[in-house]
Amino acid sequence: MADDEGFREFVHARLARLSRVAYLLTGEHHAAEDLLQNTLVRLASKWPKVSRTGVPDAYVRKVMYHEHVSSWRRSRHLRSELTTAELPESGSGPDMAAETVRRLLLEQALAKLTRKQRAVIVLRYFEDLSEADAAEALGVSVGTVKSQTSYALGRLRELAPELHVLVKEPNGVSA
Repeated sequence: MADDEGFREFVHARLARLSRVAYLLTGEHHAAEDLLQNTLVRLASKWPKVSRTGVPDAYVRKVMYHEHVSSWRRSRHLRSELTTAELPESGSGPDMAAETVRRLLLEQALAKLTRKQRAVIVLRYFEDLSEADAAEALGVSVGTVKSQTSYALGRLRELAPELHVLVKEPNGVSA
């Protein structure tokens, strides 16, 4: 690799966010680590070309989402995501119990979606991408992003009604 230092700087600056995105996509720490590692290996092999384009973030995003959505094809079977009774490590804050409950509700709800639906939800609501940018990252049409988002949100409302606690009304009060 011609630009080792540039690659290291890029990864160092974005590692925390990429790790969070990988975890949101997979719902498992080990699977997230594998997804991130595979993504970074692919980035490393293309780094000289990608770094010259000036948009390595778009390339990394596209690789990660494609890797996640198509990973079942390589393994030839779908892995089911299981929820556990163990609470994840919680951060510090005034109401750690409420934050943990919200996090568990969100993780369980995301686990109920297909890989593509989960990818669309993470792109649109965690990464705050536009429909067009999400479509580009996934290599699908804007219409597909719209329909997958709509279907995923409807599915979440149906299968995880407990998520209503995450919805804020305009006056700041939970619904």
